[in-house]
Amino acid sequence: MLEARSIAVVGASPRPNTFGARMVNEITRSLGDRQVYLVNPRYAEIGGRPCLPSLSALADLHDPVDLVLLGVGDEALASQLRAAAQHGARAAVVFGSAHRAGLREEIRTIADAAGMALCGGGCMGFVNVARGLRALGYLERDPIPAGPLSLITQSGSVFSALLRTHRALGFSLAVSSGQELVTTTADYLEYALEYTDTKLVALVLEAVHDAARLRDGLVRAATCDIPVVLLPVGHSPLGSAMVAAHSGAVAGAGAMWEALCESTGALPVADLSELTDTLELLAMKRRPTVCGPNTGIATVHDSGAERTLVVDLAHELDVPFAALGEPTIKRLAKLLDEGMSAGNPLDVWGTGADTRTLFRDCLKAMIDDPAVALTALSVDLVSEYDGDTAYVDAVLDASAVTAQPLAVLCNLPSAIDQDSATTLRSAGIAVLEGTRSGLVAMRNLLAHLRRAAPAGEVFEPDAARQQRWRARFDRPEELSVTESFELLADYGIPAVSTLPARGEDAAAAAAAELGFPAVLKTGEARFPHRTDVGGVHLGLDDELAVRVAYRDLSARLGPCVLVSATAEPGVELSLGIVRDAQLGPIVVVAAGGVLVELLNDRAVGCPPLSAARAESLLGRLHVRPLLDGHRGAGGSSVASVVRALVDVSRLASEIGDRLTALDINPLIVGANGVVAVDALVLRR
Repeated sequence: MLEARSIAVVGASPRPNTFGARMVNEITRSLGDRQVYLVNPRYAEIGGRPCLPSLSALADLHDPVDLVLLGVGDEALASQLRAAAQHGARAAVVFGSAHRAGLREEIRTIADAAGMALCGGGCMGFVNVARGLRALGYLERDPIPAGPLSLITQSGSVFSALLRTHRALGFSLAVSSGQELVTTTADYLEYALEYTDTKLVALVLEAVHDAARLRDGLVRAATCDIPVVLLPVGHSPLGSAMVAAHSGAVAGAGAMWEALCESTGALPVADLSELTDTLELLAMKRRPTVCGPNTGIATVHDSGAERTLVVDLAHELDVPFAALGEPTIKRLAKLLDEGMSAGNPLDVWGTGADTRTLFRDCLKAMIDDPAVALTALSVDLVSEYDGDTAYVDAVLDASAVTAQPLAVLCNLPSAIDQDSATTLRSAGIAVLEGTRSGLVAMRNLLAHLRRAAPAGEVFEPDAARQQRWRARFDRPEELSVTESFELLADYGIPAVSTLPARGEDAAAAAAAELGFPAVLKTGEARFPHRTDVGGVHLGLDDELAVRVAYRDLSARLGPCVLVSATAEPGVELSLGIVRDAQLGPIVVVAAGGVLVELLNDRAVGCPPLSAARAESLLGRLHVRPLLDGHRGAGGSSVASVVRALVDVSRLASEIGDRLTALDINPLIVGANGVVAVDALVLRR
């Protein structure tokens, strides 16, 4: 499909400005030795080329073609695709949206049976710039600039917008994949990594159709040091049943995309501005010689207020400024006008004398500091009515004497002078068109440079354990709390000792067996969140207290209770699993207890987790410092939390296909380890 040498255009037309005419126009712009066959029963020839009445007529003249472009309406799509399959065509592009009920499944069935690759439906086509092939139904600029970027987008409008942008982006491959009825993003990514000189990938996705292969492709890209920038459009709903577990509610609708990026090294962006700024910055050939955990960005400004704006947004977005060394501070101090303070970020503007030299030398001083990974001149880059080019010249001067990356960060996109931007981009200097989007781009560059290639997690399932619990989940009855704790124990996660009881005497006996102080909870299955209904009594010091608590619970909620030993005090966390319809099981770690959803302090990842990834997820929580001790409290066992996270991920890997959600809340972390106090298991 992507390297087709023979192409049939079904629905070709000589009428200007029609879809059929645009298909012909674009395919004939393709480079290289290609055979193009036009198909439309209304015409004998189009533009001097013979036009065949049908694909059947083509079969009489030619061996099966590589690719068929289907520029026909829904009413003819299935029949024309079937004719292409009967002809033996290897691939097709379905531009139509295939809205008619059942049509998409019919198209998929025809293509699958014939072993055809299929782009679409509802797509704009593709351009293989590296091979010179233009399989499009819409006019695009010619030539499309060549470069290291492969774009795969399910959005047709984004496809055209990025191909037409004035940004410094050159393409190797650009695919509007549409509905991905047959051929998916995973296929296109695999092709880009295997058969092109792609050095940068952009993905714009509304859905994931082949999660396992897509993850493999993203990991491969990271291993090859090829950054992948991902813009998710819409979020996979986790389902109302999933929100019955705290883990599902806390994970949120964006958890699938976050987990995908966490497990593969893909760089997430939130909108098209962040996407294009990140792509332009990553497309620069220059890379910092050093980018460790203590390195950061440096910015030079001509405005105190705009410097503060950048600082505020950088803090919000977690973009680190480099701590300049003393030699750099002294060097800057000698350059600045009296009253100006040397530091990072740096406000240079004083008297405005000799702007070019001042800004050039300040930029060079920043660039030379070993803690600086990326230097940016942060100005508005407006049109200067007196013809002044000092800012542009200063950046060009600084760039000419260094191999380190240098960018211009513009605070107001609508005021950018495009001639100045073009001059800078032609010299390999990224022009970032927005304060927030530019800072996100810088953060993504640092993240890519710092991130080690994700190692393929080596995971050998415990076959006996897996089979044992699969068999249990295949039975119709729900797991009891006792069974839920047995499940956790089988995966190495300790839980408080708990006994079920029905009746006041049984509850008192169970408490005596477990020891005081005891905990009494409702055991009624219809109350999965016991605290919400006043279904928990803590600190019951004797038999009388247990009996009084039982009378309260049985009267309000029902006779079934759970009697538990009291856990040692510690930091409360929440561990869980939620199942995304596209990506599968996702592991969630969060601040725990009754405030779990209110705090919304969580991190997510795809199983299985290595210890290093588990520790990284834990480090993303705002409550993580509590584990080291706070205000006189002793430290907690971080290693035991990491082990528990790994164990939960093993559970997700082995039997996650049987779960809708699993919720361990709270998981109490003490100095000697962790203990699960409560567990909720929701079967699929």
